[in-house]
Amino acid sequence: MSHTRDRPHVTKSTLDSSSSSATKDSLRERVSRPGSSGPRDVSNDSSKNHAESYFSRREDRLSARKKAEEEMTRTDYKKMFEKALTTNKRLKSRLETSKQELVVIQEQLQRAQQKELKSELGSNMLETEKKDSWSVRKKISDMEEQLKVKAEVETENQRLKDENGALIRVITKLSK
Repeated sequence: MSHTRDRPHVTKSTLDSSSSSATKDSLRERVSRPGSSGPRDVSNDSSKNHAESYFSRREDRLSARKKAEEEMTRTDYKKMFEKALTTNKRLKSRLETSKQELVVIQEQLQRAQQKELKSELGSNMLETEKKDSWSVRKKISDMEEQLKVKAEVETENQRLKDENGALIRVITKLSK
């Protein structure tokens, strides 16, 4: 029984705790200390070798796990960073495309407004021209009426002159 008494009692919680590096070192010292277990025998050496190999394997597993976690974390951050970069590039290109589309649309809007302004001016001019044309037509028709009236007046005037001349001749014949 002295053999089990000299070997340290190791529990699972002691091995699994993150602060167990100091504990591991002290346990390793207990196991590897010469003369601490009393007289050396082969069974004690094999248990010592077994404990040392256990601890070294455990440390290797823990360090491998820690490295894997660090690598995974580092890789995750790297992947997240790369993903963020690609997302930023994609969004920047979409923003540039949107800006270019905005410029094109603004130019189209300005052209449309200019055309509308020209058409309004044109329609205003057209309405003005229509009004002018109507007033000119009205003046022309009024002038035509005046010409007709003038022609009638001239013919009436000529008729009256002829009658006046005839009356003058009659009066001169009668007065003689």
